[in-house]
Amino acid sequence: MKKYLFNKFISCIVILTLIVSVGIKLYSVFTFPEIEDWNYKQIKKIDETHNSYSFAVFGDNRDSITTFNNLIHKLNKDSIIFAIDVGDLVEDGEKEKFRFFINQIKKVNKPFLTVIGNHELRENGRANYYQMFGRFYYSFTVGKSYFIILDDANEKRLDLWQLDWLKKELKKSQSYKYRFVFMHVPLYDPRKGGDKKGHSLKDVTFARYLNKLFDKYHVSMLFCSHIHGYYKGYWQNTPFIITGGAGAKLAGTDPSHYFYHYIKVNISEQGVQYEVVRLNTPDFELIDRLLHDTGMFIYAFIAIHFDIIIIIGCIYILILLYFKQDKIKIMYHA
Repeated sequence: MKKYLFNKFISCIVILTLIVSVGIKLYSVFTFPEIEDWNYKQIKKIDETHNSYSFAVFGDNRDSITTFNNLIHKLNKDSIIFAIDVGDLVEDGEKEKFRFFINQIKKVNKPFLTVIGNHELRENGRANYYQMFGRFYYSFTVGKSYFIILDDANEKRLDLWQLDWLKKELKKSQSYKYRFVFMHVPLYDPRKGGDKKGHSLKDVTFARYLNKLFDKYHVSMLFCSHIHGYYKGYWQNTPFIITGGAGAKLAGTDPSHYFYHYIKVNISEQGVQYEVVRLNTPDFELIDRLLHDTGMFIYAFIAIHFDIIIIIGCIYILILLYFKQDKIKIMYHA
């Protein structure tokens, strides 16, 4: 009797798994369409003739639904003309998780650009990112401002090709009034003081070199995230803002640094102003994040391994039917 009940239980689990798998696969196909060259297409939507305008910067939304959705809702009501997410878009770089993120940001009613972060590199993420978002580093202009997006997702340094490209871009940017640079991992960790190792570029010698390069070409502001909080200051002569408050778990409890937010950058003929826009932290944020992580793991696992799950399930059912048929034959002959 126990064996019979156990077999029934396993059969129900297998059938339920097959039904859920088919449902998730259909949901994935029809809800998350394939995309490519996302950033290039978003840049094309930006009106480059503006001289007075606002844009938003934020990062580290990777394991959030409620807070990140609140941020999106606020962006849609804000007077910005575009937004830049400075990396850690997803928990890891599985394609289905990128597609889930894209489904979130499709609700934004302004152009939305991305920077690659270290979490995007996991699970073959670099290839998936390139396929969906396009180039790892790129530049564009709006009015009298020059925007440079970098890839330091390896948390160490820029490769030689990118470094050569950056030098050329910085030279070109000199004819513009403002120069904004975006990269996920900061040069240094402001919590450590000076240029000591921290949650920042591991190659400190290269960080110093990059710092001098930014100083030389008078970068107006360097935007980073990676540290889940808010910091503002100067690295030598280069001003920086760390904005890692888009939804991932905050890195501390100091209310002056650790809160959910985005940065609104206001550009006019008079200059540039940086406004911190705070977001509410919901009481159920921890539960929300736990449910998100669990749900994303199950969803991504089934969506990615759908074929294997279906094959194993079908084999199990065929074996079950075979033995059941064999049992009927024995009973009939008896």
